[in-house]
Amino acid sequence: MYQLAIKSNNTVTPGKMGPAIVLIKNGLIVDILDTIPADVDCEIIDAGDKVLMPAFIDPHVHINEPGRTDWEGFDTATRSAIAGGITTVVDMPLNSSPVTTTVNAFHLKLAAAKDRLHANSGFWGGVIPGNEKEMEGLINAGVLGFKAFLTHSGIDEFPNVSEADLRRVMPIIAKQGLPLLVHCELVDGVAPEIPSDPRSYAEYLSSRPAAWEHNAVDMMISLCEEFNCRVHIVHLSSAGSLHSIQKAKERGLPLTVETGQHYLYFNAEDIGDGQTAFKCAPPIRQKSNNDLLWQALGNGLIDFVATDHSPAPPELKELQSGDFMKAWGGVASLQFAFPALWTAARKRNFSMIDMSAWLSEKPATLAGLENSKGKIANGYDADLVVVDAEKSFRVMEQIIHHKHKITPYLNNELYGVIEQTYIGGLNVYDQGRFTNLQRGNIITHNT
Repeated sequence: MYQLAIKSNNTVTPGKMGPAIVLIKNGLIVDILDTIPADVDCEIIDAGDKVLMPAFIDPHVHINEPGRTDWEGFDTATRSAIAGGITTVVDMPLNSSPVTTTVNAFHLKLAAAKDRLHANSGFWGGVIPGNEKEMEGLINAGVLGFKAFLTHSGIDEFPNVSEADLRRVMPIIAKQGLPLLVHCELVDGVAPEIPSDPRSYAEYLSSRPAAWEHNAVDMMISLCEEFNCRVHIVHLSSAGSLHSIQKAKERGLPLTVETGQHYLYFNAEDIGDGQTAFKCAPPIRQKSNNDLLWQALGNGLIDFVATDHSPAPPELKELQSGDFMKAWGGVASLQFAFPALWTAARKRNFSMIDMSAWLSEKPATLAGLENSKGKIANGYDADLVVVDAEKSFRVMEQIIHHKHKITPYLNNELYGVIEQTYIGGLNVYDQGRFTNLQRGNIITHNT
């Protein structure tokens, strides 16, 4: 009658946590009960006091395949995802070659993902100058939304857009109700400080001033209001934009915001010169700023947290030279999305209910999956994770499943051990072992 039953004294359902038995059939959650029915004849997993919660969704992942699979790739990215309790990722349109800015390139991306997915994967299309005629084709092909940069992306094939470019594409995107994700740094009119010491983190931080973010966020709020287009601010790092965001949300604009685990876990004061594993854009800012990000996350002004997993080979991270100005900007952290956030959140008295909202429920909504994923509720996909919230581990190279073992979390002790991961009720990761690989599906908005 049933495929599986999972029992836990700490089951996270929308808005609460407590004892429950989750019944699964044909890959779906079909009931949530207080006691096990007498007629249940399937396997029953008893998680005891460990937390049973919806598996996590990361809508900001740079997988880099095809073309730059030596940077990451679908196999290693989705393998590390399920080891971290993430069963759905959404791939960013740059870093692969070709970039996902045309229908033809999107089909190459789909072909590259086939038979390599250990977690489910959706895809964002890209907006670059001059590709507005590709928008409708990409939408029809199934992208979940679009990504644009307001400053150089780091990839020459993916140039940043101007306000005029956005004005051409936003009516098309708004008509379909899809989100436009925007990297908000606007360089024009704000002169950065030129670093005299390329190894200095403080000087790197000054080279990407917070005003770049503020100006970009303000521009996107204005365009969001004008076109009534869903706008999503990715990896917000500066608390200086929070007031503008609050006012926009109070006006009912379709605006959402994410920040990244690294902005909440690390502080600029703790980053040493030459530690290029920490380089990202926007940069990790000071503790006083990051405390305000925590406050905004707690009160819902920031909607959720996503990794912006952006790996690169060691030589591109300039680990030997420690040159922040030459190093590739990106934090590799997909596998540690949950424990990094939980380690910092537990110190601030946040709960697993909060964690589920930030890592499951609200990311699902951005990706258009709010009716099938991100909750333990009847009719939802049985994508689940069992977590030992009180157990800690040390991040060591030998446990990292990313292609490259470079991460600023290396040697940190993190709380929250992923015990089991389930996709559609099937155990795919158990106590450090991969039990069922290649169980991920391609997700498109029209399927």
